[in-house]
Amino acid sequence: MSALAFSKRLARLPRAASGPLFHPTPGNAIPCWARASSNGLGPQLHTKKRGYEITRNPHLNKGMAFSLEERLQLGIHGLLPPCFLTQDVQVLRVLKSYETKTNDLDKYIILMTLQDRNEKLFYRVLTSNIERFMPIIYTPTVGLACQQYGLAFRRPRGLFITIHDKGHIATMLNSWPEEDIKAIVVTDGERILGLGDLGSYGMGIPVGKLALYTACGGVKPQHCLPVLLDVGTDNETLLNDPLYIGLKHKRIRGQAYDELVDEFMQAVTDRYGMNCLIQFEDFANSNAFRLLNKYRNKYLSFNDDIQGTASVAVAGILAALRMTKNRLSDHTFVFQGAGEAAMGIAHLIVMAMEKDGTPRQEAVKKIWMVDSKGLIVKGRSHLTHEKQMIAQDHPPIKSLEEVVQKVKPTALIGVAAIGGAFTEQILKDMASFNKHPIIFALSNPTSKSECTAEQCYRLTDGRGIFASGSPFDPVTLADGRTFVPGQGNNAYVFPGVALGAIACGVRHINDDIFLISAEVIAETVTEKHLAEGRMYPPLSTIRDVSFKIATRIVEYAYKNNLAAWYPEPKDKEAFLHAQMYSSDYDSFAFDSYEWPKDAMEIQKV
Repeated sequence: MSALAFSKRLARLPRAASGPLFHPTPGNAIPCWARASSNGLGPQLHTKKRGYEITRNPHLNKGMAFSLEERLQLGIHGLLPPCFLTQDVQVLRVLKSYETKTNDLDKYIILMTLQDRNEKLFYRVLTSNIERFMPIIYTPTVGLACQQYGLAFRRPRGLFITIHDKGHIATMLNSWPEEDIKAIVVTDGERILGLGDLGSYGMGIPVGKLALYTACGGVKPQHCLPVLLDVGTDNETLLNDPLYIGLKHKRIRGQAYDELVDEFMQAVTDRYGMNCLIQFEDFANSNAFRLLNKYRNKYLSFNDDIQGTASVAVAGILAALRMTKNRLSDHTFVFQGAGEAAMGIAHLIVMAMEKDGTPRQEAVKKIWMVDSKGLIVKGRSHLTHEKQMIAQDHPPIKSLEEVVQKVKPTALIGVAAIGGAFTEQILKDMASFNKHPIIFALSNPTSKSECTAEQCYRLTDGRGIFASGSPFDPVTLADGRTFVPGQGNNAYVFPGVALGAIACGVRHINDDIFLISAEVIAETVTEKHLAEGRMYPPLSTIRDVSFKIATRIVEYAYKNNLAAWYPEPKDKEAFLHAQMYSSDYDSFAFDSYEWPKDAMEIQKV
């Protein structure tokens, strides 16, 4: 969308009297958290900072949106051009600059630089068209940004904690300027998307995730902290790169690693409280399950790669049931991949089947997984505990293609980051077994997708039910039918889960919360969306989806005695609205007033 087209769009959006733009929700309802004060600005804000420091603080800086009165009172008059802009016009200026960039990495840098300079404008730009900007600030572009993170690094956006800081993490947390942290996303950089070990370059993931906490869920950015645990890297290319900005040695594992993570978890809760949410992100399989099981009942924590991916995948499957016209237990699932994402999805599918009345033992028989050694079957050596739980009683099979031919699944789910794994023959076979084969190519980034949307729709004659981890453009078949593929993005899940958990002080995040989230997402998919081929609501509605998830989680938490904050709010939607972030500018004008004239008379002797 060009800046001119966007300006026309701004003009059509609902406004307060003489106030800034609002972002419409379905039905043009305006969420409370987007409303401005009567003077067209956000609430009045008091700060003791003055002068040049104001313009260098992204939380306070409004650029040329500062009024003359504010410039004079804050001591910044003369530091800005003699021009006064509304936030709407500032958005257009950003778009104009953004549109000069043809490279997605350059677009990413433009937006991240804006976040460093003017935080509220950054979030206003994102929320003005979340569908357009999400692929830039998150997958797939964030993968490229992580690979180039050393060159793109401009200023601190999180904490880098290294193995050499063991014993001093509590002191390091004091370096972060914000004191009221309620959400942390932490990674050790070992399994970044489908790109592998990127070491300290993995910091781009926590930064991107937390930006979506705010843009999609309304979690206040000053309550968020990105963390990178640098224990080294096994990536030889990085170790041999003189410009690499992380620790240049092999990964530290074993007891020293565990002690570092233990200390980190304890230090975080000592400083920020037991209600600080800790999201594990992009840890390798060897640590992901282990750390989740170790901490899930001790701290307010979850693993998005396992639980978030599971929730969004099951949401798509639940929506697909409205097209296949049967029950979840009628389906058989084959997974390409048996890592944390696959295990998380399988576990939640079994939970959903149990909730629907299927015995657990029967539900597990519906799950078939293929890893690098072939079909996971009973009796195979060196199976992890997780793989033993889903191993089937069947002769060994080496290839995915043969597994599909023998098992004849109704659903095929790709989470192994093997680009093109769903071959032409596999897709044709799936179409021959099923009226509506479910094909979920969930690996990221786009280059790792198991198949494209076009391949799925073309090779299944438009009967395939497709979803992907990275976005794909609409597909028009030779007969004129057009399909809009849905993106199974975890961003449908984690912002709402975070908002709900933080708002009511959930003590622990159990798997019921992720099944609830999946059900809410599936409920928001309309018949019109299904007819278009979407298994997920449009990304443009993601803030509304996040709010509905958060509301349902708050209701669940109080009903099941999981909430810490009492008394229980009667109006839970209003309760959530009151805690959500607004990208409207605050007013820095002093509260100026006068006393009655006789009260101000100067006394004379």
